[in-house]
Amino acid sequence: MRLFDGGAMSFTAIVRYPLRSAMLLVAISIGVAAVLLLTSLGEGARRYVTSQFNNLGSHLLIVTPGKNEAVGLGAVAGALGEPPRPLTLEDAMAIDRSPHIESVTLFVAGQATVNYNGVERQIDVLGATANMQGIFDIEVGKGRFLPEVDLDNIAPLAVIGDTIARELFANAQPVGKWIRIGDRRVRVIGVAAQQGRVGSMDVDDGVFVPTGFAMQMFNQDSIQKMMVQAHSADDMHQAREDIINTVRRRHQGHDDVTVLDQGAILSTFNAVATVLTSVLTAIASISLVVAGTLIMNVMLVAVSQRTQEIGLIKALGGTRRQIIRLFLAEAALLSLFGAALGVVVGQLGIQLMRTLYPLVDFHAPSWAVVAAVMMALAAGLLFGILPARRAASLDPVQALSGR
Repeated sequence: MRLFDGGAMSFTAIVRYPLRSAMLLVAISIGVAAVLLLTSLGEGARRYVTSQFNNLGSHLLIVTPGKNEAVGLGAVAGALGEPPRPLTLEDAMAIDRSPHIESVTLFVAGQATVNYNGVERQIDVLGATANMQGIFDIEVGKGRFLPEVDLDNIAPLAVIGDTIARELFANAQPVGKWIRIGDRRVRVIGVAAQQGRVGSMDVDDGVFVPTGFAMQMFNQDSIQKMMVQAHSADDMHQAREDIINTVRRRHQGHDDVTVLDQGAILSTFNAVATVLTSVLTAIASISLVVAGTLIMNVMLVAVSQRTQEIGLIKALGGTRRQIIRLFLAEAALLSLFGAALGVVVGQLGIQLMRTLYPLVDFHAPSWAVVAAVMMALAAGLLFGILPARRAASLDPVQALSGR
């Protein structure tokens, strides 16, 4: 039996039983599509976080209070309940004097009510500095962003989000108006353009005020986080040392601050995302194993339906190996057709997710597509061996008689 003839017979067998073949194609396609969709979720999350960090700019160091360590005096102190010394405005101003540091951005966040002419609602308030606009690429639709002022400046100024502006002022001009945030009167100097979330804050539904003003309004004397921008990549190491040394000097010799650079955070997240994507792929692959089991069961039924056909082939000189190849070819064709259908369905599902969540670049990596197709083919061949061997073991005389 020539290779072409065997392939033609396998294809004819698939077409001859459309319901059985369709059931197998659907099962395999669901498995392949599941692999693509789940891997695209992991890859989309990785790309989204990476893009968010890249939007922050380069040469950034993230400073948080407290020393993150597993062992040592810091861990012992934490176990005994001694809290880390907070970062203060004075700490930030001392850090800002380093010749290797270009700017220091402070974060103080909280919630308050905003009121204008009796219209009131709850909002997120972020104490910020002028350079936050460039770091987070915040667009201002009207007016201007927070001015360059000293870190401890408590000027009652605010830049409000697009949603807040529409709800409070309707069609009126917000810039120059006075609003009340909590129990403080604040003058609106700008309206941020509509742009959704930046980091963990919804810009459209938030208000930016000077850090010093936010600390006074929320009665806080500590900073939640600092983002320090070095002059260049060459200054990153020395800027980090300056931050640690400055805090140590001001905190009586304690290294109670954590300094992370952008690259380290991204490397850690990429490692986590890779593991997550692998786990999701393994979970989705279970459906291909189920599809392979279905292939085996259906093909075992097919052997009983095609007993006379198998007997005729063996009577005409077909060998045991040729019969096995014939059934494995049928399983391989079903797996490949199902995999192709699954790739199409998976890509359509990814496009749908992109439409529903345009901020996330859902994308199934090339290795996932190849792996899904190869797993589908392997499942078809692996679970098709038993039916093929059973067909090859039939006695030609009994098979021709339909037994």
